[in-house]
Amino acid sequence: MKGLSYFLFYTYVGLVVVAGFWGAFINPYYDFRFLFDFNLWQIPENQRTDLLSQYRFLRALELGYGIFSIIFFEQIFKHKLFNRLFLGIMLSGVVARFIAILFDGIPGRLFLFFMTYELLGVIIIFLYTKGNLKRTHIKYE
Repeated sequence: MKGLSYFLFYTYVGLVVVAGFWGAFINPYYDFRFLFDFNLWQIPENQRTDLLSQYRFLRALELGYGIFSIIFFEQIFKHKLFNRLFLGIMLSGVVARFIAILFDGIPGRLFLFFMTYELLGVIIIFLYTKGNLKRTHIKYE
């Protein structure tokens, strides 16, 4: 189970880092075409600017989460606080996608795949780490 947990962790975090960096700093226009089949040039400039600003911001947060996860890999797999934080954020993405299904409808296969992959990652990493986590003592200065 260790190998599968590490595989799911690194593939998930790797995609989060790449997608976050790409969408925030390289080419969000491509994301909208590829992921949503949406041409940003079809909307007025002020709406496009606002949408891109928010999209880049959210992708930057995604990148930050990925970098945090890589830096604290060891703590995520050994310390309860880091583990629950990582898994909680990961699970919140799954829950958000599930709520979107309930309120917005069923998305395309790619997004269903991401939701399933993320849920599988949460379950496998949780099961692998649940009995081996140390309590984390953080002191505030």
